[in-house]
Amino acid sequence: MKFAKFWKNSNARVHVGFVITCIFIIIGFVVFYFPHINPFTFNSYANNLNPSPQHWLGTTAMGQDVVWLLIEAIHNSLCIGVTVAFLGTVVGVFVGLLAGFSGGALDRVLSTITDTFIVIPSLPILILMTALMKGTMTWFVMALVLAMFAWAWPSRQIRSMALSMRERDFIRTAEFSGENRVQIIATEVLPYVLSWSLSNFMNAVLNAIASESSLAVLGLSPANLVSLGNMINWAMAKNAIFQKRYFWIFAPIGATIIMFVGLFLLITGYNDYLQARRGR
Repeated sequence: MKFAKFWKNSNARVHVGFVITCIFIIIGFVVFYFPHINPFTFNSYANNLNPSPQHWLGTTAMGQDVVWLLIEAIHNSLCIGVTVAFLGTVVGVFVGLLAGFSGGALDRVLSTITDTFIVIPSLPILILMTALMKGTMTWFVMALVLAMFAWAWPSRQIRSMALSMRERDFIRTAEFSGENRVQIIATEVLPYVLSWSLSNFMNAVLNAIASESSLAVLGLSPANLVSLGNMINWAMAKNAIFQKRYFWIFAPIGATIIMFVGLFLLITGYNDYLQARRGR
């Protein structure tokens, strides 16, 4: 019932973004588990086959089916994005609320750590860490590396929200009624920040996939990880364009663009929905 009400009151951007995102989720987490040959295995099929009923997007120069390679790339990229977004949002909300409601020395320490992670240039560190662990890093380790820098900005924003909410009347009323700080945060504050957290989660998924894709195109993503960025990197390394293997390189590029557009429409549409609801 709540989703039906949300769908009715939301705008067209939410609808389009939601449909596109659901399609990618179905591809990455449903179709991915259909029985198939491991797409990372070389020479599973003849090399450089054109699109056909057996191979909808043809095969690569290494004899890999482009469709299943793309499906696994979408699966791994979404896994990285969701993991980074989840860890970044949960840690950011926890640290931000703890700093904002604690105050004093703990607030200053946590704020200093948060500000340090915000100002540190993440790209050189990500390049160094991925280069050191290249070839041995799984998608989960890759997600942990990216999550190191995904929590700081949400924490900063949540701390600002907590500082403003700490002085509001309903918080004072909860304190006078005998609720401790944990109860106040769980019952009074968390419901207020959940909507913001969902918006931040979707935005973090987008940023994480973009970061991994950027590292992969530079050749710094794990060599054994099938991701959208690595698909593009492999196609470039094998001169797919000069060999006129357009489906091989344009499939991951197109999928990345469509996924980003879907998430962007969903994020911006959802933010507009929240603003309209608060304005009532």
